[in-house]
Amino acid sequence: MITLRKITEENYINVFNLKLAHGQERFVSHPIRSLAQAYVYREQCQPFGIYDEETMVGYVMVIYDYDLQEYDIWHMMIDESKQCRGYGSIALDKVLDYIKTKPFGTSDKVVLTCNKDNTQAMKLYKNKGFTETGAEDDDEIELALILD
Repeated sequence: MITLRKITEENYINVFNLKLAHGQERFVSHPIRSLAQAYVYREQCQPFGIYDEETMVGYVMVIYDYDLQEYDIWHMMIDESKQCRGYGSIALDKVLDYIKTKPFGTSDKVVLTCNKDNTQAMKLYKNKGFTETGAEDDDEIELALILD
């Protein structure tokens, strides 16, 4: 069973052991950078380990932007050894369920960015209902979803 577990002092080292497949470094930041950001934004974000039973298979961070009143999904990744097994899709559903609880503030808008060349992730996000907003930054495309 796939679950999200908050990153704590008990499991943060497992995040450091996650690895991206060759060439994916340009698509997502390493979790060490992400956890540093989580510390800085600790009043408005929650980092999660993505677990299959007791094994961490990935990482994702949810952050609330108080200025824009929207939720953002940052740094979602699945370990190279666990990719192409549906973990990303299930984890994204779990993240959206978490956001629907409005843990940091009221908003029905969820935003993320995706590298233009990351066709696998782009397909996943669009299949979940995310649409391109037209905003771009370098090689990143912004996508948004309005929750029901």
